[in-house]
Amino acid sequence: MSERRRRALRALRKNTTRSPAHPAAEQPPAPAGSGESAPQPSSVITAALYQGGRRTSSHTTLAETFRQLRAESGGMAWIGLHRPTPAELQSLADEFDLHPLAIEDALEAHQRPKLERYGETLFVVLRAARYLDAAEEVDFGELHVFVGPDFVITVRHGAAPDLPAVRRRMEDSPELLERGPEAVLYAILDAVVDGYAPVVGGVENDIDEIETEVFANAPEVSRRIYELSREVVEFQRATRPLAKILDGLSAGFEKYGIDEELRRYLRDVADHATHVTERVDGFRQALQDILTVNATLVSQQQNEEMKALAEAGHAQNEEIKKISSWAAILFAPTLVGTIYGMNFDHMPELHWALGYPFAILLMAVVCTSLYVLFKRRDWL
Repeated sequence: MSERRRRALRALRKNTTRSPAHPAAEQPPAPAGSGESAPQPSSVITAALYQGGRRTSSHTTLAETFRQLRAESGGMAWIGLHRPTPAELQSLADEFDLHPLAIEDALEAHQRPKLERYGETLFVVLRAARYLDAAEEVDFGELHVFVGPDFVITVRHGAAPDLPAVRRRMEDSPELLERGPEAVLYAILDAVVDGYAPVVGGVENDIDEIETEVFANAPEVSRRIYELSREVVEFQRATRPLAKILDGLSAGFEKYGIDEELRRYLRDVADHATHVTERVDGFRQALQDILTVNATLVSQQQNEEMKALAEAGHAQNEEIKKISSWAAILFAPTLVGTIYGMNFDHMPELHWALGYPFAILLMAVVCTSLYVLFKRRDWL
């Protein structure tokens, strides 16, 4: 026995054989004055038995379902669970001889889509999806399906897919439901794949909106591209393994005697899955192209802003040079006038008859020289 299987068995036994000293771990405390603990809500959504493609009985507990299935021959049990407890999964494992590794996967969830065969039991993991219009995002769910000779067990983690609709559809087609558990499995596969169509439409609409926002220079478009890219990657992880799952089912047609009607049904599901996978792959490439265009546009915008800043800085420098040049020109006569305005008795040229014209001429020469110098250097 492998180490993983040993761990799975130990985990299941631990969860289903808790000590009575810890009742709170299994169920909430009983109301005051009662003599026993309040029962824990069951995760059983629907448990029904079918004969000849028609429902013969419905049950609220797994024990009743097991008892009735053993009492009838040639029937099929279809049990739907939502986030079951370890004890419920263990009871299913004991009744239908389910493999511990499959039970461990169904309990832990967060598995990749896959198909496993354990003896006469098929174990299928699917990733369903639905598009939330209000939030404009994709919500992913996980579905585990056990298919045996006389039973179908669905373990759902999340809101998708709409399994009650699948059950109603099959019950409205007793000739298809009469074909057994394999027909139920293919109906579930079809529902999961068909559920991808609104998601594909929603993502496609989001991509169109993002393209518009990119060329409109919307401020939050980069963040939206990143978030949608993550959803598309998650979508790819849900859809790409479907081809391998469907090929694995097709490979068992002859060995397990699947009739021609179900084979056609499965081939139709495979065609739809291939179409969805190709569309999702195209979305990822489109988002990569949009991201490249957005980066180019952002870079161009930054370059234009830097160019405008450089031009503004150049114009500012030109103005500063002009102001500085005129300040230097005006400083020369101010300096001469300041010197000759000093109140000293013994200064050269104070009593000279040509002192005043000389000072004026000196100011004019200095100012003219500075003007010519600054003009030649394009400062003025």
